[in-house]
Amino acid sequence: MFEWFANTLRSYPEIAVFLSLALGYYFGSFTYKGLGLGAVTATLISAVIIGQIGITVSGPLKPTFFLLFLFAIGYGVGPQFVRGIASDGLPQALFAAIVALASLLAAYVGARMAGYDVGSSAGLYAGSQTISASMGLATDAINRLNLPPEETKRLLDGMPVAYAVTYIFGTIGSAIILALIGPALLGIDLPAACRRYEEKSGGKKSTGGVTAWHKFELRAFRVSEGGQAAGKSVRDAEALLPGQRVFVERIRRGDSILEATSDEILRPGDVVAVAGRRDALVSLIGAAAEEIDDRELLAVPVEGLDVYVTAKDVDGKSLAELAQLPWARGVFLRKITRGATATDIPILPNTQLQRGDIVNLVGRTPDVAVATKMLGYPDRATDVADVAFIGAAITIGALLGAMVYKVGSVPLTLSTSGGTLIAGLFFGWLRSVHPTFGRIPSSTVWFMNSVGLNVFIAVVGISSGPGFVAGLQQLGFSLFLWGVAVTTVPLIFAMYVGKYLFKFDDAILLGCCAGARTTTAALGMINENAKSQIPGLGYTVTYAVGNTLLTLWGMVLVMLLT
Repeated sequence: MFEWFANTLRSYPEIAVFLSLALGYYFGSFTYKGLGLGAVTATLISAVIIGQIGITVSGPLKPTFFLLFLFAIGYGVGPQFVRGIASDGLPQALFAAIVALASLLAAYVGARMAGYDVGSSAGLYAGSQTISASMGLATDAINRLNLPPEETKRLLDGMPVAYAVTYIFGTIGSAIILALIGPALLGIDLPAACRRYEEKSGGKKSTGGVTAWHKFELRAFRVSEGGQAAGKSVRDAEALLPGQRVFVERIRRGDSILEATSDEILRPGDVVAVAGRRDALVSLIGAAAEEIDDRELLAVPVEGLDVYVTAKDVDGKSLAELAQLPWARGVFLRKITRGATATDIPILPNTQLQRGDIVNLVGRTPDVAVATKMLGYPDRATDVADVAFIGAAITIGALLGAMVYKVGSVPLTLSTSGGTLIAGLFFGWLRSVHPTFGRIPSSTVWFMNSVGLNVFIAVVGISSGPGFVAGLQQLGFSLFLWGVAVTTVPLIFAMYVGKYLFKFDDAILLGCCAGARTTTAALGMINENAKSQIPGLGYTVTYAVGNTLLTLWGMVLVMLLT
């Protein structure tokens, strides 16, 4: 039975690829406190085990899926990458570039001192820095060395061995260093730092990083004779609670229900439907007014909508500034999502909106429609992707990357992989400015990103399977220790540079470090220890720049070692 199964996989290697994915995603889903092997490492290990029976995967399957992955990465981080390079994210972008250089240098020095060949060095770098995508560019670079086929295969087979051994500490160790050791080394009380940051940004004192701005309700109150609101316009009545966003949405006057306008005068006996924060309605208004249960009045048509922010006029504006604009009346913000990793940004008065953000608005349908027009475009759920755009963009990037430029006698090229990554960056940014084309649903981006990479990893693992055990025996436990060193040194360096050279606020410093090293697991642990989402404010720009450079370094490292 086993021989039949093995022969079937040898005859139909595509089955082996799907089996690797099934096992990889299943075992990679197990975590403990947010830490685990992850789908990439689990897929690689599964593929290596399956590859022991000797399976040959031929054809363009591996590079095709890898190009899909690289384009999705660039498309997702494009807006933050361009913003970080060109505007107020420049300090974080520069910090990420320095950390990326430190990561490259640590891997280069470690590989030289350990005496590893080019393939093992590339795997050491990819695993210790948890940047799986760099293996694709390193593979391209090794294939261009014009070595004998046997030597090329030996180098390529060594890469996944070193990657698998060093990736585990690269992931778990990074989270421990940044979330647990880092605050102790730097003398940071992370929860207190986040509370101070929130207060400084205009938020309320709390033990967490999420303010109460989005905790709103709609309630009905009677305007009493001689009350503060009696005889005042809706605009003036709303201003009776300075610092609070409360809005009169509708008015019951006798048997009639009126839609409230700013100039409408409130009369004694009117019942008004007021929307606002729960604590404002209950503590401030409810304590001095009679609450009425008027179902008809409160039956306000409400819409919750995701909006893709593209408007130049709101880019870089704080929520406090935007809240004062006429079109923001009656609209509440429930969520801000930023970047390729869909990081939730804290909702604070001084939080700035950026192009490419996705904000979740809620309010009366007409009010949400007006706000959507001023912010950008509705990001309504859809299953349809602009495949013509995807194909054309990858083609353009790959063609540009395939060109070879000679500096003297030295040939230089981005490779199809590097060109596709840059195309993703450009078109991802372009869509954030002009979202009339290039729609790729988040589920499709996830598929291209996750499955694209893991098909590549599966083929690498299956192909290198027979030599994996021999390579591990040859490199030994010292490889793991070198991985620990190459992971740890750049992270310690990053924390001190961020604190003392760039002087980042303690609340976002570790988020900046996690982003520059593209370690989402570390960000999750940092947020958990901080009891706040504030560290995420330092993650998005640094992630965009770090992810791009760390990926490209896979090719650069091969060039440095040859």
